[in-house]
Amino acid sequence: MAKLIHAPLISEEVAQLRAGDSVLLSGTIYTGRDAAHKRLCALVAQGKPLPFNVANQVIYYAGPCPAKPGDAIGSCGPTTSYRMDAYAPVLCDLGLSGMIGKGQRSEAVVQAIRRCGGVYFAATGGAGALIATCVRAAKVIAFDDLGTEAIRELQVENLPLIVAIDAKGGNLYEEGPARYRREAADTRP
Repeated sequence: MAKLIHAPLISEEVAQLRAGDSVLLSGTIYTGRDAAHKRLCALVAQGKPLPFNVANQVIYYAGPCPAKPGDAIGSCGPTTSYRMDAYAPVLCDLGLSGMIGKGQRSEAVVQAIRRCGGVYFAATGGAGALIATCVRAAKVIAFDDLGTEAIRELQVENLPLIVAIDAKGGNLYEEGPARYRREAADTRP
């Protein structure tokens, strides 16, 4: 059964999540891809304020398609996360609690997640239209000139995710294949 969690995230709740857990996320999250992350980190380096307080927040690595009339958002599937790996530790050190994307993360990001008690969620690639049905509202809050890569504030309800990397460093991308190899070896004649 999926665990129900709410964003912004509560550190005690994040600490109880384990790699492989299914969750349904509701609340406020933000979108951002590599161009937006580069700008966020440039602001940090310059000592300037960010367009939103990242503490306890969740960033979804997505560049949504334009919304059809009557919809909050267009298709919004996850972007490959390693593209944000150069920037993620900086944001984690500022208190970012969660990231949503697809694919493995670098060792530096895994260490930042552990150090800061965060979590990395995997969203299903290719399911952007389904994910969009979980978005109740969306608005651009920063970097409008980036178009689809602008930072958006999303209100989501029951967004289905898998905990890929937990606050203790448990990593589904390592543990899953290892378990499969063990189980496959146990079934050989």
